[in-house]
Amino acid sequence: MTRRTTTLFASTLAVPVVALAIVGCGSSSNANSPSTSTSSQPSPASTAGGETLNLSADPNGKLMFSPMSLSAKAGKVTLVMKNPSSSGVQHGIAVEGNGVDKDGPIVQPGNTSTLTVNLKPGKYEFYCPFDAHKAEGMTGTLTVR
Repeated sequence: MTRRTTTLFASTLAVPVVALAIVGCGSSSNANSPSTSTSSQPSPASTAGGETLNLSADPNGKLMFSPMSLSAKAGKVTLVMKNPSSSGVQHGIAVEGNGVDKDGPIVQPGNTSTLTVNLKPGKYEFYCPFDAHKAEGMTGTLTVR
């Protein structure tokens, strides 16, 4: 084979390989997409070494969480609080009780505050540590079993 023939042969093979790579990246399969739930109560998700609880600040700017009560198994618990972009105010998530007093980050509307704590069985208060939101009633109860 001459050098020109070898280059032409290699180029001819490269085009289908590149085309297959591009087609493979453009897949829109939903096989790995999380399922959506129509339930108004977020359910806890088990994670490696702990449990994740999802909650949200009020989308209309009221100083309250949804839901206002949560439950988890003892151990590592992660609270994921979404602050809807429509809330118009900063919020965060904090946990207090049974010797625990830990605050997560304060976030702007449209962002998420995440806090991970190691909890023993008992009752805890979760609240917004921004400004006077806790004093104004932005609290909830976390029961750990």
